[in-house]
Amino acid sequence: MTRVSIVTPSFNQARYIESTIRSVLEQDYLDIEYFVMDGGSKDGTVEILEKYSAPSPIRKEAGNEGNGRFISAWVSEKDLGQTDAINKGFARATGDILAWINSDDTYNPGTVSAAVKYLAGHPEIGMVYADTHFIDDNGRIIGKFPAAQTDLARLRRGYVHIPQQATFFRASLWKQIGPLDHSFYFAMDYDLWTRLAALAPFTYLPGPVWANFRLHSAGKTITADDRCWPEMLKVHYRNGGSFFAPIVAKYYIRKLVAPLLNWNRRRKFKLK
Repeated sequence: MTRVSIVTPSFNQARYIESTIRSVLEQDYLDIEYFVMDGGSKDGTVEILEKYSAPSPIRKEAGNEGNGRFISAWVSEKDLGQTDAINKGFARATGDILAWINSDDTYNPGTVSAAVKYLAGHPEIGMVYADTHFIDDNGRIIGKFPAAQTDLARLRRGYVHIPQQATFFRASLWKQIGPLDHSFYFAMDYDLWTRLAALAPFTYLPGPVWANFRLHSAGKTITADDRCWPEMLKVHYRNGGSFFAPIVAKYYIRKLVAPLLNWNRRRKFKLK
């Protein structure tokens, strides 16, 4: 059976991380290797990780058998941030397929099975992704991520329609181009997508909703959105991109309208 290695980077997300853990452990696919790499949380996260790390009366009382599975391994120690935590998790991975799910996001049932089935049937494809819902603090659906088919040429133009939460890629490709660049705070996934796309095609599967992307006032999508496009430009120029490229124009346009976009996002999703 094809093994899937999933990593969750975490820091002070006790409010949400149990939902994330359960969404992984309750998948119907059997061969999942799951690592949680916590940055030294002091908010009760460690107690939740202990709860799901071994059989115990606490787990039975919680009413969650997780299909008989537990977290494969976890650490709670100071790190260099989210990107570093993901790299540390993938360094332990032994799976043929890799993914990461952040500690405030969740998978839907059947997601891992669907990803494995597609990649097994399409050996030429390096990465597969599907649709993702936006959810609020309480897990209510409040919108849908604008996922769409993309490739290296589109990515280089700043066409970013890949929901990281619903993405699975081959470990063989990661071994060629990893790890993530830990200098990135926001665009480490965009950087990875461009490097993967240079090696193999991607497939977007419209229709199935594989994951849920939680929007909340403390999430970096809301608090640090202004750091995303400058980091994307860093990738663009590193790869030999020109100043007269569409992605540069998009950056300056977005910089002008960013206050309006952020206000509208907060209004639309009722974020404080």
